[in-house]
Amino acid sequence: MLVRLEVNPAESRFVNDFFESYLKLDEKEEEKLMKEISELENADEILNLPNSWEERGIKKGIERGFEKGIKQIARRMLEEGSPINFISKVTGMDEEEIKKL
Repeated sequence: MLVRLEVNPAESRFVNDFFESYLKLDEKEEEKLMKEISELENADEILNLPNSWEERGIKKGIERGFEKGIKQIARRMLEEGSPINFISKVTGMDEEEIKKL
């Protein structure tokens, strides 16, 4: 519906934000919606609308990158001979998780 409306980007964002505020979907509902959208003729246009999925994806990516970076630092510290309890204190990682590295 938003794609068919001929509104400027600010109006589109306003309408989209309204629906995002009052229509909360759980993960299964989001997956179903994304599947249905991908089957539509104008899926590209719809998927280009600003939404919270994009923001959640960015946040998740940052978190994964941070976790990966911490693990790399812990691995390097292990290679340099740092004690596991020290690595745990510096990185905040569990000692058992460090031992698995």
